Amino acid sequence: MKTESIAFALAGVVFGLIAGWVIGTQQAAPRVPAAAAAPATTAAPAAESGGTRAALLDESQVTALKSVASREPSNAQPRAQLGNLYFDAERYDEAIQWYGEAVKLAPNDVNISTDLGVCYYYTNRPDKALAQFDYSLKLDPNHTKTLLNLGIVRAFGKQDLDGAVQAWQKVMTLSPNSPEGQAAKRALDSLQSAHTGISGGATQKPGD
Repeated sequence: MKTESIAFALAGVVFGLIAGWVIGTQQAAPRVPAAAAAPATTAAPAAESGGTRAALLDESQVTALKSVASREPSNAQPRAQLGNLYFDAERYDEAIQWYGEAVKLAPNDVNISTDLGVCYYYTNRPDKALAQFDYSLKLDPNHTKTLLNLGIVRAFGKQDLDGAVQAWQKVMTLSPNSPEGQAAKRALDSLQSAHTGISGGATQKPGD
């Protein structure tokens, strides 16, 4: 079975997870004061003229957060929060701008780094996404949300099924009963169902 076909077979089970887990990462991050903070909610379709968008951008929150960021040039949190807002609105290039500034100010924050990596993936830059996840894993080699997303990007962005399996198996080993561990198990089970050459370890190479 071709690698591309396997990826499509998995899409219904796995593809949506990357959005869900980056939202989870955002929820884990510290928030700016409530007056300027945006709630981390799962994006939902919203009609706009000429098309749809997952969530409307709350301009009042954007203005408040930009004001905080301007007053506090060394504070990463309002910038990360702006990244969250733009992410929820599917404005990934703008989310990258703010997450990037936040990472520069808080280079040891694995959650912000991983959020940035997911945005790179959504803007069709899987190599940059993987590089950012590598950076996150240098900060925390056992960060399960990063590992889960790493597997998704390897599977869908690079058609690297061996790499995806390794990442998901590590999540299952580290935290088998967590939501991340259960998601990794479902993804791996679906991959194994679609390709009999995949077992507990490496996969067969495409065409073998």
